[in-house]
Amino acid sequence: MIRYQARHNTVYDYGEPVTLAHHLAHLKPRDGLRQRVVAHELRVIPEPTTWNERFDGFDNPIVQFAVEEPHQRLIVESMIEIEIKPSVPPKAAAYPAWDVLRDRLGEAGPETIAVYPFRMDSTLIEVGQAFADYAAADFPPDRPLIEALLAFNARMHKDLAFDPQATTVTTPPREVLREKRGVCQDFAHLMIACLRSLGLPARYVSGYLRTTPPPGRPRLVGADQSHAWVAVWIGGDEWLELDPTNDCIPSLDHITLAYGRDYDDVAPLRGIIVGGGPHKLQVGVDVVPLK
Repeated sequence: MIRYQARHNTVYDYGEPVTLAHHLAHLKPRDGLRQRVVAHELRVIPEPTTWNERFDGFDNPIVQFAVEEPHQRLIVESMIEIEIKPSVPPKAAAYPAWDVLRDRLGEAGPETIAVYPFRMDSTLIEVGQAFADYAAADFPPDRPLIEALLAFNARMHKDLAFDPQATTVTTPPREVLREKRGVCQDFAHLMIACLRSLGLPARYVSGYLRTTPPPGRPRLVGADQSHAWVAVWIGGDEWLELDPTNDCIPSLDHITLAYGRDYDDVAPLRGIIVGGGPHKLQVGVDVVPLK
């Protein structure tokens, strides 16, 4: 187990005064099988006039707040202390072939209802034959589920080039499939589109990735990353997390914030403002292990 201190700092500088702002933050991590939130503090400047903490439809903790005084800078700082356990890779022999699991979803039952939102189109992801065709090489009939998923994760990592200039937050998966370039959000969206197109429920996971500097180089403040990966349903209440950006099963270096159908469900910070004009955004993330 590792205990981390994580800090996520967001600064908006506006060209004109913002007279009213309503924001929603997915910045408090959720407790889960491999992590426990020890402490969390969310600090906002200017001080909000309203503040509401609740859970969204996927049981992610969220905060809604409003700033009603004129301001040209908004600072949102999230500070987290969290314990992370290593992942336990699933034993492949304990799971059916991928197409057997898919066919089970045709049967009515509680598990079918629970995973239904993660089988269909969502705001930023559409299912389609092109995605199923791309994934098909790793999902022949009767191939064991875990074997197929790990093979597909590895192939996506090999096929796709990490390129922060190639996409935007709204780039559709079909464009990522065509260009084979993008960032972690794009790779997660593409993997989800492929798995759903095969009939397998998959969800988007947002969080942080602890990065390690090259040997002999100092750790840079703010160099850690917001990150995104995928969780695919493998039966019952079990989900297998996959990180196609790094070809791994997320473990001690991954901190989960939230999950949803796609990025639109779990954006770290979003809002509606009156005024503001052109703006500049700065985001910095630090993930530091505590001794």
